[in-house]
Amino acid sequence: MTSLVVIGGGPAGVTAALRARELGASVTLVERRRMGGTCTNDGCVPTRVLAKAARLLRDAGQLADYGIELPPGTPTLNFERLITRTQQVVYSIHEKKQLISHLQESAARVLADVGDAHFIDPNTLELGNGQQLQADKFILCAGGRARRLDFPGAQHALSHSDIWSLKKLPASVVIAGAAATGCQLASILAAFGSQVTLLEVSGRILAAEDEAVSAAIQAEFAARGIRIVTGIQGIQALEKNEPAAGLRLHVQVGSQQVETFETQAVILSTGWLGNLDGLNLAAAGVRTNGRYVEVDDTLRTSASHIYAAGDITGRMMLVQSAGYEALLAAENAVLGGDRRERHVIVPHGGFTDPEYASVGLTETQARLQEDCVTAVVPYAELDRAVIDGHPVGLCKLIVSRQTHRLLGAHVVGEQALEIIHLVAGGMLADMWVEQLAELEIAYPTFTAAVGIAARRIVSELGARPLAPEWRALKRNPAEWEV
Repeated sequence: MTSLVVIGGGPAGVTAALRARELGASVTLVERRRMGGTCTNDGCVPTRVLAKAARLLRDAGQLADYGIELPPGTPTLNFERLITRTQQVVYSIHEKKQLISHLQESAARVLADVGDAHFIDPNTLELGNGQQLQADKFILCAGGRARRLDFPGAQHALSHSDIWSLKKLPASVVIAGAAATGCQLASILAAFGSQVTLLEVSGRILAAEDEAVSAAIQAEFAARGIRIVTGIQGIQALEKNEPAAGLRLHVQVGSQQVETFETQAVILSTGWLGNLDGLNLAAAGVRTNGRYVEVDDTLRTSASHIYAAGDITGRMMLVQSAGYEALLAAENAVLGGDRRERHVIVPHGGFTDPEYASVGLTETQARLQEDCVTAVVPYAELDRAVIDGHPVGLCKLIVSRQTHRLLGAHVVGEQALEIIHLVAGGMLADMWVEQLAELEIAYPTFTAAVGIAARRIVSELGARPLAPEWRALKRNPAEWEV
């Protein structure tokens, strides 16, 4: 029987351990702190609780429009109670998942709260309590952490993990970094009443997303009073603003220009690094690339008996992707296989207000690969958006002109992260845009935007199969007679 040690008790580690047990391996999972990983403890789960509170405040402003009368006075936020609520939800998620119980029921051995682990040699791991473990195979699922920038006064800045220890809402905040985490925090804190400034090195926020998504979110942020400064050159210094109880942030915004921001708090959202420190990977013969473990497409490291999955690889740092990688790593480690990782269809997004979500290629990426056709449906055209009073947003669909296959989709607006999975499923099923256009989507829904976009693309392509029998004869849309 293969003996396997999994390092890390987050989504990747738990999935890897359970799958390895299913395959017959003897498994020990070690976690230095609390089970559940970053997402459950101080990432996606508590952030979503804050986003829920922000939505409630927003929707409270609509009550009178729908004939709901409350005592005079606008809703106010008790920030301390909200932080308590986030802790309660995190606890509830742990209770629901019962990770240790599930692992023990599978006959996996679980060693949690054991401190930092490190390799002594390629087959021996020493835990923080001095206990040593030996195994035939290892899977590194140690996760990641927020990147801390090195500049004078950096110790005064917060990361997203520090939000949960705040006693009160800062009246003003500067957020450095406008990718997913930075934008979510900016949206939430602005809804709570903080004056938010969002800084970004790139020329646009959410630079990895489709340009339509970036433009729509940036326009809404600006409309809600969030100041956005793009194209910054870097942070020079952060200092306490005495005698006032605040901070002074000096930022280089041009080649010769420095701007100073007076603020109550500074949050750094400037990247995510693999948890390599202390593992002593060199003793195991594992190469690293920057702040991540180097793996091939089978998720094997430079040491043939050691695999890695999740954030520590730096490949696709999302919970859903960590689970996929963990299954692959466990199967290859235990069975000696060579299944290869392919992150092709990965729906993702952010709980900003409005939400955004994407899957597949951006329009720029698609046009670099082939001739394609797009359709953009504004939310204002959706009956559901009018009914619910949320007309801000769009749905963009991207389709290959030659094959009529779905290449990507990008949604901004209410329920965007739910809507995007319809397109993701269609992509996985290798669906034609004509099939998507024929789908009878329930009315009235926000998801109807996908069907409208598909029908507009079908109209532009000028091709529609007339019967299932005819469609079966000509599987390639390029053969259709139109």
